[in-house]
Amino acid sequence: QVRLVESGGGLVQPGGSLRLSCVVSGTTFSINAMGWYRQAPGKQREWVATINSVFSTAYAIPVKGRFTISRDNAKNTVYLQMNSLKPEDTAVYYCKIVSVSSWGQGTQVTVSS
Repeated sequence: QVRLVESGGGLVQPGGSLRLSCVVSGTTFSINAMGWYRQAPGKQREWVATINSVFSTAYAIPVKGRFTISRDNAKNTVYLQMNSLKPEDTAVYYCKIVSVSSWGQGTQVTVSS
């Protein structure tokens, strides 16, 4: 059974940084493309970034140049480094194995002064 556990969210001022982590179990982590997604209040969940098994990355336009996705296969963990945070980045952030429908519980990120 696939399990995803996100952590690292919190309250940060505009311009600040956070690093999210997602530990994955129940699958062969290294062969899976991993993604980060977010859902703001009253909005649909949206894609943020993806990293595949050969460490190629892709980013949504609103976060490109500010966020960095990475992975550590030895730790079965995917990360999202978020810099220059804006109030519009406020959302619950989720990680997901791209090819699997399971979601974790998410981690709340709030950007506010």
